Amino acid sequence: MNDRVNKLLVFLKESPDDSFLKHALALEYIKAGDDMEARMMFDSNLEKDPGYVATYYHLGKLLERVGEQQKAIAIYEQGMAVAKKAGDMHTYSELQAAHEDLVY
Repeated sequence: MNDRVNKLLVFLKESPDDSFLKHALALEYIKAGDDMEARMMFDSNLEKDPGYVATYYHLGKLLERVGEQQKAIAIYEQGMAVAKKAGDMHTYSELQAAHEDLVY
């Protein structure tokens, strides 16, 4: 495990429900080639904080990469609904573009 992962794990022990830390850790796991750990972090984020919009895009991309296109489409659709409700049109448009790349 790299230094950043270790530091994030320490921070996460202190703040186990911090969505930003879980998201950052998931991205570090992706960089390290550990999609399984990344997916567990993203899934945990969605379970505990479904309003954390950044998770949807990165989880969708992970699902695409591992060949789970239908699940990726569903995640993008959920994320678009959450982003729209939150008024986060930047994230909404990123999710929409990723969704359209898979659907059309």
